[in-house]
Amino acid sequence: MLKEFNVGSNSKLTLNVSREWLPPFQLRDIDLSSCKIGNGFPRWLQNHRKLHRLVLSNTTISGPLPMSLRKMPIIPFMDLSHNNLSGPLTNLPNGVANVDDDGDCIEPALYLQNNTFNESIPRSLCKRADLVYLDLSKNRLTGEIPKCFKNLQNLQFLGLSSNGLSGTLPSFIGNISDLSSLNLNDNNFSGELPAELWNLSVLEVLDLGDNAFCGKIPEWIGEKIKLLWVFRIHKNNFTRGIPQSLCTTTNLQILDVAHNNFTGTIPHCLGELQGMRNDYGRDFGEGTEEGLVQDMKGSSYEYTTNTWYLVKNIDLSNNKFVGEIHVELTALSELLGLKFANNHLSGGIPDNIGNMRTLISLDLSGNELGGSIPPSITNLTFLSHLNLLNNKLSGRIPTGNQLQTLIDPSIYAGNKDLCGPPMPKNCSNPDEPTITPNKKDEAAHEPNKVWFYMDIMCGCATVFWGVIVVLILKKQGRHKLFMFAEESMDKIHVAIMVRVYKMRRGKGAI
Repeated sequence: MLKEFNVGSNSKLTLNVSREWLPPFQLRDIDLSSCKIGNGFPRWLQNHRKLHRLVLSNTTISGPLPMSLRKMPIIPFMDLSHNNLSGPLTNLPNGVANVDDDGDCIEPALYLQNNTFNESIPRSLCKRADLVYLDLSKNRLTGEIPKCFKNLQNLQFLGLSSNGLSGTLPSFIGNISDLSSLNLNDNNFSGELPAELWNLSVLEVLDLGDNAFCGKIPEWIGEKIKLLWVFRIHKNNFTRGIPQSLCTTTNLQILDVAHNNFTGTIPHCLGELQGMRNDYGRDFGEGTEEGLVQDMKGSSYEYTTNTWYLVKNIDLSNNKFVGEIHVELTALSELLGLKFANNHLSGGIPDNIGNMRTLISLDLSGNELGGSIPPSITNLTFLSHLNLLNNKLSGRIPTGNQLQTLIDPSIYAGNKDLCGPPMPKNCSNPDEPTITPNKKDEAAHEPNKVWFYMDIMCGCATVFWGVIVVLILKKQGRHKLFMFAEESMDKIHVAIMVRVYKMRRGKGAI
């Protein structure tokens, strides 16, 4: 009896099945991902009461979930992502789960991301206490996180990003102790972070960006949560400074606190983040596809979980940081992006900025940095985006290597004392002063030059005639000279002939 039907990842396959068709078999595993399914959501699925795995991602199905789906037993692994499904989530399978010892061991998951589901998250989802992965991101869900989510104690991944969810972050989230990835970005959440979050000791990804959270970064991030790879609180209302404890998250490779109200200085200890000094990275592999938005090279890019390990980025832009850029930060030799734009930083660009050899994007614009641009910046051979706009930099702009390709004058605009290409202002190098000679001094030294050249000519003539006289008077000397000349000519002749023979032999072999 047929139990599995797997034709996934076949984008050229179209399935047009009659709505009245009733299959004569009971499938356990159905994978139609990336196929084109006609006639809407397949109604023939309601007859499969033993399903353990259903994958209908990217199948062009649209419209609301049929009510008949609600009466089906709970399907442990269900993927309806990347379609145009709409309406509420109340019609998800909600019947008694099918217990079958003959089933494969799969991690329970519900993937509904990239659709247009709306209304609030139904309480019926709380019955899925078995779920390990739950992804509802990129829909149109509203309301608050249901309190009954505290029952989902097996969750390792919770993705609610890019919806219209609101309210505060519930404290019971901190009791889901196995949670390793929490993605709430791009919603309307507000309030301070609950202290209970420090219980999430295995948390690796914390993305709270694009919300209205406030307060300070708690000290327990770094003290209790030490395994973070991604810490993103972009575009919120956080205040005060970056705690020293954050520097103890040695795996951290993405630090994004841009567009907040942080003050104080940038901690020296950020230069100790081993995740940005070593060439290894966290590969999140398959299972989830949560996107991570990062500002790199002057634009926003979305990276998926299977490419996060390639990204190592620090973004502290659009805050109120003061003080200098500490030289310790240049020890982050594997960093790809560094953005400190639009703060109140002063001092100069560190002389050894060139040690950050993997940088592809450097943005220090909109600060009060002074002094010259360090020559070592030419060592950044991978640099493809540079922005030093609106500072107080001065002196000659370094040239060479990758900087030769960055010829847009706007890179250096707003630094009135910078000169040299690509800026229109020319430089006069104080280290190489141009001296105009005095004509009177030249005339005074003219006789000395004449006597100098006459001495050289007399010396050459004396040596020449000395050699001629010796050869005339000494017969043995003449003989040795001619023998030496003849042997030298023979050696040159032999060397030329050997070379010609090898060249001809090589051509003949071809």
